[in-house]
Amino acid sequence: MSTVIGVIPSRWGSTRLEGKPLQMLCGKPMIEWVLKGVSESKLLTDIIVATDDDRIASVVKELGHKVAMTSSSIPTGTDRCYEAIKNSDADIIVNIQGDEPLIEGWVIDKLIEPMLADNNLEMATLACEISSESEYQLNSVVKVVKDKNNNAIYFSRAAIPYTRESFKTSELCLKHIGLYAYRSHYLSQFCNHEPTQLELSEGLEQLRALHMGAKIKVVKVDHQSWGLDTSDDISVIENKLNKKIK
Repeated sequence: MSTVIGVIPSRWGSTRLEGKPLQMLCGKPMIEWVLKGVSESKLLTDIIVATDDDRIASVVKELGHKVAMTSSSIPTGTDRCYEAIKNSDADIIVNIQGDEPLIEGWVIDKLIEPMLADNNLEMATLACEISSESEYQLNSVVKVVKDKNNNAIYFSRAAIPYTRESFKTSELCLKHIGLYAYRSHYLSQFCNHEPTQLELSEGLEQLRALHMGAKIKVVKVDHQSWGLDTSDDISVIENKLNKKIK
């Protein structure tokens, strides 16, 4: 049986909202909401919060979950995941965003399923339908174009692909959701590879994997990602959490 570890990178520092993991949402710190959703997964065999801060670690331990202390100098969430599990014997690593308080266990399981079905698959990620042409045009929305086998061809912040016809999002591309599953040996290769020019240009580290020649399976789900990025997002997310609680 494959060992599947969910790693939640959760650092204290943030240029837009410092201490974000402990931001209170409907009376609970954000990291508690994330852990609640992740714990609903039926396919994860373990969950670890990878943090650089004792305050976050203390809250996570009080909630009964495991913590891996990592350096504040680690550049990305993916690197933090790797630092947390590099000495483990896990088969599959799932990188779960620490600022997604609306995450649900079934979404994570959908990501894991193709990794369990194909031992040669190095990496998988999630996507959903784009809601409108205006969303399609936003640079903050990452688009993914995939091939007939549901492998990613390219990711971009730009509105790809260009079309001269009427806008039909589901036939052209999907909205990328930033959750990833990695074969453990591939995560090691990825994190030990220098960032590529393509990756730096778009600001999308998954382009490093495509540059390296990896196949990234794109799993379509009916789930909209809602990350906490700035203080303006707090009321929006609290409203959604309240609806979910009811």
